[in-house]
Amino acid sequence: MAAKDKIVILGAGESGVGSAILAQKQGFDVFVSDFGAIAEKYKNELAARGIRFEEQQHTEEEILSAKEVVKSPGIPDKAPIIKKIGEKGINIISEIEFAARYSKAKTICITGSNGKTTTTMLTYHILKKAGLKVGLAGNVGQSFAKQVAEENYDYYVLELSSFQLDNMYEFRADIAILLNITPDHLDRYDYKMQNYVDSKFRITQNQTEADAFIYCLDDEETMKEMARRQFKARLYPFSLENKVEQGAYLTNETVNIQTDKTTFSMNISELALQGRHNVSNSMAAGIASRLLEVRSDSLRESLGDFQNVPHRLEHVAKIQGIEFINDSKATNVNSVWFALESMHTKVVWIAGGVDKGNDYSMLFDLVKDKVKAIVCLGKDNKKIHDVFEDRVEIIVNTGSAQEAVNVAYHLAAKGDTVLLSPACASFDLFKSYEDRGDQFKAAVKEL
Repeated sequence: MAAKDKIVILGAGESGVGSAILAQKQGFDVFVSDFGAIAEKYKNELAARGIRFEEQQHTEEEILSAKEVVKSPGIPDKAPIIKKIGEKGINIISEIEFAARYSKAKTICITGSNGKTTTTMLTYHILKKAGLKVGLAGNVGQSFAKQVAEENYDYYVLELSSFQLDNMYEFRADIAILLNITPDHLDRYDYKMQNYVDSKFRITQNQTEADAFIYCLDDEETMKEMARRQFKARLYPFSLENKVEQGAYLTNETVNIQTDKTTFSMNISELALQGRHNVSNSMAAGIASRLLEVRSDSLRESLGDFQNVPHRLEHVAKIQGIEFINDSKATNVNSVWFALESMHTKVVWIAGGVDKGNDYSMLFDLVKDKVKAIVCLGKDNKKIHDVFEDRVEIIVNTGSAQEAVNVAYHLAAKGDTVLLSPACASFDLFKSYEDRGDQFKAAVKEL
């Protein structure tokens, strides 16, 4: 595309506004359109830069005159405006694809159904502490496009959702990390698991022999798909079960990382992130860091002092001997499995919200062993009742975070844990999973 060609940005959140700033810097004619209301801070930013925008509508005449469209990952392909753009043959790409055209930085790209935010933040923490000029973007941090426009980083750690990967075509990850694949967002993939798997594997597209692909040897869906594909990149598996020649593995409670003649080991008790799933996350981040030649002493220090992200198994308070944990970011069943698996006490489990086609069967054994009561937090809790009524003695409905916390507190005893780990999206009662987690924490502090 040539400068002064028209680019339309659909969606005016962090990703869209960042794309608009970069497009303007590159000399394009930019128009931003959001079908919803635009947050005040983003409106001010667009207005201050003289970028044209509209909210609460899509003016088709404006949008369909674009040479290319940069689409927010939150907009589904089934949206009427997306179909019309497709019918006109206009190219639709993601912010990541657009920004990468104007960046020479190396990219460490992380995807997976679970653990990607934690692993992204951990990798960024390690690289930053090691003194690398590194940016954090994608699903976390500031917009990648905005940073490409205004910063000068040598590396970017990018958390990539399947929705972002879907509109990436020429983009290439220098280091790609695929943590795991479990059913999630199937409503966006015609309820076909293979479509979702294909989306996740887009993280390896365009990789060359100079690149690296880090993946979980223990993950069934990943390994099934790998058997069907060929890879140019160097392969670095990580495993809690098996020894590997190149990559990371666990022996006698020790993490071992091996990459091209370098070795690193660290006892899992020294890791900041505890729980088996977090050992995997630390392994993935550790392999990437060693490939970028982070020194052993620096890596050891960073793996030991990392602070986890909010709303992910976040300790809130201990009241009358009852532990309260905020895991609001657990919006699918697999995330809840990890949360329950890491609990060492009896649990009062707060769950519910907007169901995404959940299959709860993988939780049955853990729920039987650990859960003494379920507190439903959502508008429609029928499915949770249907699935668990024969497995848990007490299931209670609540309609607010405050009510859920109060009920859970009365159901718990000294030595128990109250765990908010919803397995569902938050949009029936809350603005976002962050809002749900914040309201939970505020309610706990009022006890």
